[in-house]
Amino acid sequence: MDLVNGSNRSSNSTENSAESSTDSLVSECRKKLLKLKSDLLNRSKQAASDFNQIDKAAGDEIDQSSAHQEEHSFLVNQNRIKTQLVEVEFALARIENGTYGICEETEEKIEADRLLAIPWTRLSIEGAEIRESAQKRYAY
Repeated sequence: MDLVNGSNRSSNSTENSAESSTDSLVSECRKKLLKLKSDLLNRSKQAASDFNQIDKAAGDEIDQSSAHQEEHSFLVNQNRIKTQLVEVEFALARIENGTYGICEETEEKIEADRLLAIPWTRLSIEGAEIRESAQKRYAY
């Protein structure tokens, strides 16, 4: 028995092991998020560069239609990248403030496998099911 804390050492070492495991999970997810952030920023810059290279000189209707279609595709892609980038930034902020890995719906820990697969997730599997069910219930 630990005289200082009045507890068994084995439970204390179990807590330290669990804390270490959590720290390594968060560290691994942080690395994945930073890499994803970098990749998203690079994709956005490359797409913008490619889009700016397109000849926008006025041509016939087919050329103009094609240019409008490419612009639309570019904007949709940039919006998708921006949305994912925001989620990545929110996840990094949750790591900094100590709330990373806690489900927004159930306030329970998010499964480690889920965090490794989708490091920006805000919901556990159960939380995602609850939210999806609520969305279906209130959909018009």
